[in-house]
Amino acid sequence: MRTVTLTLSSREETNQRFLQAFEGESQGNLLTFDSPSLLFTLLTAERWGLLKMMTGAGAITVREAAERVEKDIQAVQDDVDALLQAGILRNKNDDEVEFPFDAVHVDFMLKAA
Repeated sequence: MRTVTLTLSSREETNQRFLQAFEGESQGNLLTFDSPSLLFTLLTAERWGLLKMMTGAGAITVREAAERVEKDIQAVQDDVDALLQAGILRNKNDDEVEFPFDAVHVDFMLKAA
Protein backbone atom coordinates (compact mmCIF):
# COMPACT_ATOMS: atom_id res chain seq x y z
CA MET A 1 0.00 0.00 0.00
CA ARG A 2 1.40 3.41 -1.00
CA THR A 3 0.78 5.89 1.79
CA VAL A 4 1.55 9.61 1.74
CA THR A 5 2.16 11.46 4.99
CA LEU A 6 1.06 15.07 5.32
CA THR A 7 3.10 16.81 7.98
CA LEU A 8 4.29 20.17 9.25
CA SER A 9 7.95 20.99 8.79
CA SER A 10 10.11 24.01 9.42
CA ARG A 11 12.36 25.30 6.66
CA GLU A 12 15.37 23.90 8.57
CA GLU A 13 13.79 20.44 8.83
CA THR A 14 12.87 20.50 5.15
CA ASN A 15 16.41 21.52 4.18
CA GLN A 16 17.85 18.72 6.33
CA ARG A 17 15.62 16.13 4.64
CA PHE A 18 16.61 17.52 1.26
CA LEU A 19 20.30 17.05 2.09
CA GLN A 20 19.64 13.52 3.35
CA ALA A 21 17.73 12.69 0.16
CA PHE A 22 20.55 14.17 -1.93
CA GLU A 23 22.90 11.74 -0.15
CA GLY A 24 20.64 8.83 -1.11
CA GLU A 25 18.67 8.42 2.12
CA SER A 26 15.01 7.67 1.41
CA GLN A 27 12.60 10.20 2.88
CA GLY A 28 9.41 8.28 2.11
CA ASN A 29 6.29 9.82 0.63
CA LEU A 30 6.00 13.15 2.45
CA LEU A 31 4.10 16.31 1.68
CA THR A 32 5.19 19.00 4.10
CA PHE A 33 3.61 22.30 5.04
CA ASP A 34 5.14 25.27 6.85
CA SER A 35 2.10 25.80 9.08
CA PRO A 36 -1.31 24.37 9.94
CA SER A 37 -2.94 27.40 8.31
CA LEU A 38 -1.18 26.65 5.01
CA LEU A 39 -2.25 23.01 5.20
CA PHE A 40 -5.88 23.92 5.85
CA THR A 41 -5.89 26.75 3.31
CA LEU A 42 -4.79 24.37 0.57
CA LEU A 43 -6.73 21.31 1.70
CA THR A 44 -10.24 22.69 2.04
CA ALA A 45 -13.17 20.42 2.87
CA GLU A 46 -14.00 20.12 -0.84
CA ARG A 47 -10.40 19.20 -1.72
CA TRP A 48 -10.26 16.64 1.09
CA GLY A 49 -13.41 15.08 -0.37
CA LEU A 50 -11.83 15.06 -3.81
CA LEU A 51 -8.65 13.41 -2.47
CA LYS A 52 -10.72 10.86 -0.56
CA MET A 53 -12.54 9.91 -3.74
CA MET A 54 -9.27 9.78 -5.73
CA THR A 55 -7.33 7.72 -3.16
CA GLY A 56 -6.60 4.40 -4.82
CA ALA A 57 -8.79 5.27 -7.83
CA GLY A 58 -6.05 5.56 -10.45
CA ALA A 59 -6.06 8.16 -13.22
CA ILE A 60 -9.37 9.88 -13.97
CA THR A 61 -10.59 12.88 -15.92
CA VAL A 62 -11.75 16.06 -14.21
CA ARG A 63 -15.22 15.44 -15.63
CA GLU A 64 -15.31 11.97 -14.05
CA ALA A 65 -14.05 13.41 -10.75
CA ALA A 66 -16.78 16.06 -10.81
CA GLU A 67 -19.43 13.41 -11.44
CA ARG A 68 -18.14 11.21 -8.61
CA VAL A 69 -18.12 14.02 -6.04
CA GLU A 70 -21.33 15.50 -7.48
CA LYS A 71 -19.83 18.97 -7.91
CA ASP A 72 -19.69 21.52 -10.72
CA ILE A 73 -16.94 20.66 -13.22
CA GLN A 74 -15.42 24.17 -13.07
CA ALA A 75 -15.21 24.06 -9.26
CA VAL A 76 -13.52 20.66 -9.44
CA GLN A 77 -11.17 21.94 -12.17
CA ASP A 78 -10.16 24.82 -9.88
CA ASP A 79 -9.50 22.38 -7.02
CA VAL A 80 -7.55 20.03 -9.30
CA ASP A 81 -5.44 22.95 -10.55
CA ALA A 82 -4.60 24.00 -6.97
CA LEU A 83 -3.69 20.43 -5.99
CA LEU A 84 -1.58 20.00 -9.13
CA GLN A 85 0.28 23.24 -8.43
CA ALA A 86 0.97 22.09 -4.86
CA GLY A 87 2.32 18.76 -6.15
CA ILE A 88 -0.38 16.67 -4.50
CA LEU A 89 -2.01 15.48 -7.73
CA ARG A 90 -0.11 14.43 -10.84
CA ASN A 91 -0.96 14.78 -14.51
CA LYS A 92 -1.19 11.27 -15.88
CA ASN A 93 -1.70 12.17 -19.54
CA ASP A 94 -3.42 14.87 -21.60
CA ASP A 95 -6.79 14.63 -19.89
CA GLU A 96 -6.32 12.59 -16.71
CA VAL A 97 -4.96 13.31 -13.26
CA GLU A 98 -4.19 10.98 -10.38
CA PHE A 99 -3.53 10.90 -6.69
CA PRO A 100 -1.00 8.06 -6.72
CA PHE A 101 -1.57 6.83 -3.17
CA ASP A 102 -3.78 4.26 -1.49
CA ALA A 103 -3.86 6.01 1.88
CA VAL A 104 -3.23 9.38 3.51
CA HIS A 105 -1.66 9.75 6.94
CA VAL A 106 -1.74 13.17 8.62
CA ASP A 107 0.97 13.64 11.25
CA PHE A 108 1.50 16.82 13.23
CA MET A 109 1.21 18.12 16.75
CA LEU A 110 0.02 21.51 17.90
CA LYS A 111 1.71 22.64 21.08
CA ALA A 112 2.19 25.76 23.14
CA ALA A 113 4.85 28.12 21.84
